[in-house]
Amino acid sequence: MPPPALLQGCKLREAFARDQGASLGLWQCLPGANVSRTLARAEGVDWVLVDCEHGNIDDAAMHDAVPAIAACGPSPIVRIPDMQGWMIKRALDAGAHGVLVPLLRTVDEAKSVVAAAKFPPQGRRGLGSPFSMERFTPVPTMTEYLQRANDSLLTMVQIETAEALEAVDEIAAVPGIDVLFIGPFDLGNNIGFPILDGVMQPQLDNAIERVFEAAKKAGKKCGVFTTSTEQARVYAEKGYHMISIGLDVSILQAALPGRVEAVRGTTASGGKGGYYG
Repeated sequence: MPPPALLQGCKLREAFARDQGASLGLWQCLPGANVSRTLARAEGVDWVLVDCEHGNIDDAAMHDAVPAIAACGPSPIVRIPDMQGWMIKRALDAGAHGVLVPLLRTVDEAKSVVAAAKFPPQGRRGLGSPFSMERFTPVPTMTEYLQRANDSLLTMVQIETAEALEAVDEIAAVPGIDVLFIGPFDLGNNIGFPILDGVMQPQLDNAIERVFEAAKKAGKKCGVFTTSTEQARVYAEKGYHMISIGLDVSILQAALPGRVEAVRGTTASGGKGGYYG
């Protein structure tokens, strides 16, 4: 008997399957379904990440954001606040096409994340959400969702600690881990080479490349957070599979400097390009 087909409408998973260049996405830190829709309607975006770790997004706001993004076409991905299993369940039950787990440290933690994200027998996720199915097109039945979710939904972990970097090859090899996602700021802090004033040290560049090579060797995908279109283009040209190209707060901050001065006819004072410099 052939295995069940994948759930349709997971745009990020489909982009990975096509393997025709980097999948580009945006980051949501501000709550509100209108923010979600604005980001999701950006041309060429495959995914929008709802940031429940550092963003102003609580459980209710996450439940509003996920369907708003999915209705526009891109995949809603949720970064949970911590690697607790109930948080993974809440995100997937809301209909997220994948979860991103921050601050991973060990292989055992990676295995625990997979177990929380998968239905039995691969994991221990419980079934019962009335919302999950509605975030796919066509909408599957609950039985179809149960049979297809394990192979369709994306389980992603962030490599941003010294411990995870040391064990990156073993973490990449864990069955059920789909993406190693690099958090350059925390990774730099944790290995002793923080990003200061936007400058990345060669040691951090080498660490990032080590994660990328580990993902490739294990047949997994590698993602990275970037702070400029120029930086994103560099990673795209290197072959990274999933690249964030903008954060809602930073986009707003970058658009504001000089606007008042321009209207008043005075000299623009300039300013930083956003929160991350």
